[in-house]
Amino acid sequence: MPGYLSLVLHAHLPFVRHPEHEKFLEENWLFEAITETYLPLIQVMDGWLRDGMETRLTLTLSPTLCAMLLDPLLQDRYVRHLDGLIELAEKEIHRTHWDHAFQPLAWMYHHRFTTLRDTYFAYGRNVVGAFRKFQEQGKLEIITCAATHALLPLLAGHPPSIRAQILTARDHYRSSFGCDPRGIWLPECAYAEGVETVLQEANIRWFIVDTHGVLHARPRPRYGVFAPIYTPNGIAAFGRDLDSAKQVWSKHEGYPGDVRYRDFYRDIGFDFDFDYVKPHLPSAEHRGFTGIKYFRITGGSGAKQVYDRQAALEIAAEHAGHFLGARIAQINHLASVMDRPPLVLSPYDAELFGHWWYEGPEFLDFFVRKAVFDQKEFALTTPEEFLRRHPSQQIATPSASSWGEEGYWRVWLNETNEWIQPHLHVAQERMTELARRFPNADGLTERALNQAARELLLAQASDWPFILRTGTSPDYARKRVKDHLSRFLKLYEQLTAGRVDEAWLASIEWRDNIFPDANYRYWA
Repeated sequence: MPGYLSLVLHAHLPFVRHPEHEKFLEENWLFEAITETYLPLIQVMDGWLRDGMETRLTLTLSPTLCAMLLDPLLQDRYVRHLDGLIELAEKEIHRTHWDHAFQPLAWMYHHRFTTLRDTYFAYGRNVVGAFRKFQEQGKLEIITCAATHALLPLLAGHPPSIRAQILTARDHYRSSFGCDPRGIWLPECAYAEGVETVLQEANIRWFIVDTHGVLHARPRPRYGVFAPIYTPNGIAAFGRDLDSAKQVWSKHEGYPGDVRYRDFYRDIGFDFDFDYVKPHLPSAEHRGFTGIKYFRITGGSGAKQVYDRQAALEIAAEHAGHFLGARIAQINHLASVMDRPPLVLSPYDAELFGHWWYEGPEFLDFFVRKAVFDQKEFALTTPEEFLRRHPSQQIATPSASSWGEEGYWRVWLNETNEWIQPHLHVAQERMTELARRFPNADGLTERALNQAARELLLAQASDWPFILRTGTSPDYARKRVKDHLSRFLKLYEQLTAGRVDEAWLASIEWRDNIFPDANYRYWA
């Protein structure tokens, strides 16, 4: 093959689980992602498997996301959510009986929701198990992430925190997939020198950084981002290709902005009578997204036009063909000037495909089918497979970088969220103090130490400063940070005093039940 293309989808959500409430608004983040991204992706990959296609795809499933997908309480609540969508679609079929513009769309949604429900139950409500099947068939490489998606460079001043994030993630991956992860998605592609030392301990062989993380490596890489580099300790770093990213991500040039695609924001939860949609809203007190949207992007400032599903699928196929042609031209050009097969690595947030870009899963299906059947200029691969085929690469040290605003960590450390860091610094030092004070704890003390580790891991999540920066749910993010830190501090006080409140400990274990095999000793 003249070259290779590696598609990488990063699937992550913060750990949001509130058993103390019957219904909780932010749990809907998970339910929307399952409905609009994860189950459609499973259906697409089932089609590839059914048709005997030699496909390759890489997918991050973060530990927090896996924990929620495997949680029986959230599984039950998702079924309730999906049943509510089907009920709403049935109401819409009756409401639009004489409306020839909207009734086909109401039927479309009903069909979509019922087939998604069939897929969910066909896999025993186990989305993680579905993706595991594709990995065991050799069609998918699942990689891990830091335990709670912590921005690792902000933990560089306390190496035990980085170690705990990585080793906890490795352990959770083992319990979910029955093997060790070979690759890792550094949260926000954020790299700072020294991270690879812990990756080596965890036996992780490669990671992804943003473009400038490789381009500014020392020494400068001979092949740019079109070949991985090895850090001095032998961990491979892959750089993101900007051209393929821009075609999908760019607000002005990217495919999802085409006026024929479904509009994300125009939802019947905002358009219709409140009493009509109220039973189907994420929160009974406020308007919000139901998932049923009848209009296309349209463009301009005029009235929105009705969504045409067939036209949207046709343009998705056209865009997939354009993307294929662009990759062929790019790879052929690179092959003509390189003395080895080039690799184009294209990472995206998984939720782009389906949640933000409704036709995204179909675009991905069209593109992969075209790549498998219609060309021989490049092969689809995964980073792990590429390293096995091409084990000799240049040694260089990547540059500090991330794929956030301005290329570094401004999104997670700025005037809206900087207050978090001093509290984390104190808690991190105290966690190490506890781990060293109680090296061989057991019984109630060990339970309290492991719960302290869970609370600190959750407080370190990059999601909370990100939400504070974007302003989407700032009150919730602020409360989560404060709750986890206050629980950690209470546990610290109880442990140092030698008096652990077992009833209270049981209540917070029930609430924050992530990482049942947490190991507080990693912090030592």
